[in-house]
Amino acid sequence: MRKIIALFTFLFLVSCNEYIDKPKNLLDKSTMSEVMADLAMNDQVTTVFQGKNLESGTRYILKTHNIKADDFIESYKYYVVKGKMDQIVDDAKEILLEKDPKAKGFVEGKSKPNTKLPKLER
Repeated sequence: MRKIIALFTFLFLVSCNEYIDKPKNLLDKSTMSEVMADLAMNDQVTTVFQGKNLESGTRYILKTHNIKADDFIESYKYYVVKGKMDQIVDDAKEILLEKDPKAKGFVEGKSKPNTKLPKLER
């Protein structure tokens, strides 16, 4: 009986080697990087023009890349779980810097933790 339980336990552990299944319409890493770069620019536009709708900009970005929102969300989840999102974000930063080299200081400032903030005492 122990051998049967051990066999089933082993088979269960071997069959469950993935935390998340690969989405049917998985976006490739370069497309994800391009979309992430465009979304970052959209976020900055809404900062400059306050009161504007972030959602309409997001829809426009997905439409220009011919991507469905569900496909983007599922791909995003997949890459986060697989630990590949850092590489995609780094590629998106490079895309941003190619589009606007003046943004280098801003991008680097956002990438590093701000050590100039005063520490709060309790």
